[in-house]
Amino acid sequence: MNGLASVFRRGSTQLPYRLVASDIDGTLIRDDGTLGKLTLDVIHALPVPLVLVTGRPVRWLRQLYDQMPQPVPAVCANGAVVYDPDTDTILRTDPLSVDLLLDVSKRLREAVPDVALAVEVEDGRKFWYEETWPVRWEADNDNVRVLSTPEELTSVPAVKLLARSANHEPGPFFELISQTLAGVAETTHSSKSALVEISATGVTKAAGLAWLCERQGIEASEVIAFGDMPNDIPLLTWAGHSVAMGNAHPAVRAVADEIGRTNDEDGVAVHLRTVFGL
Repeated sequence: MNGLASVFRRGSTQLPYRLVASDIDGTLIRDDGTLGKLTLDVIHALPVPLVLVTGRPVRWLRQLYDQMPQPVPAVCANGAVVYDPDTDTILRTDPLSVDLLLDVSKRLREAVPDVALAVEVEDGRKFWYEETWPVRWEADNDNVRVLSTPEELTSVPAVKLLARSANHEPGPFFELISQTLAGVAETTHSSKSALVEISATGVTKAAGLAWLCERQGIEASEVIAFGDMPNDIPLLTWAGHSVAMGNAHPAVRAVADEIGRTNDEDGVAVHLRTVFGL
């Protein structure tokens, strides 16, 4: 907690914003997974706190933290987890309960017979997936494993449920899952494939960051936010000022206050350099 408190002592009410909130993939980092030199320089010089607001689980933050001058707080799993890296502490979780997982998974299997499901569990430190799930990385990670039985999927609360289909196009699949779970759970997407991310009702990037900002006495109007995919839309509409990346999804560009440069052009850093006179 001391580490987090020291981060939020930075800044002044005289600055244009008191906090910068940024998505990671397609936004803060380049497509090759690296932080550009300009981005690193701006992060180091920022006069206000930077908070990562991402769909990534906690276990995927290390690749980014290893490139940064020092780790920064993160809102993970699309708002379900708030994390303090200085103390390796989970400050808040808002998972799907076992009962909700049972209900949602039943609805999904009825609506999409070929659906493959996976869950982020233990605050996003572990990932469990069904045999039909296409594992593209992490296959040799002790925190990632295939489920022995279908019942395991709903045996513990999950900070995120993920659904895939090999027989649907991304857009129609998202619409089908959203209709199937309307009023039951939150649905969003941040992939170009037929992958839908599912959270408990009310869990969004905006809700997770709002909880953290309230603890620090920061208003939405004092936040500038950056994003590129539909799971960023709640964050961008909540923040006082929003910037869509030049590479952003059309739905994100439609809600943002401004369109910046692309992530491969260090678009976040370019914008912040102008805003804060760095």
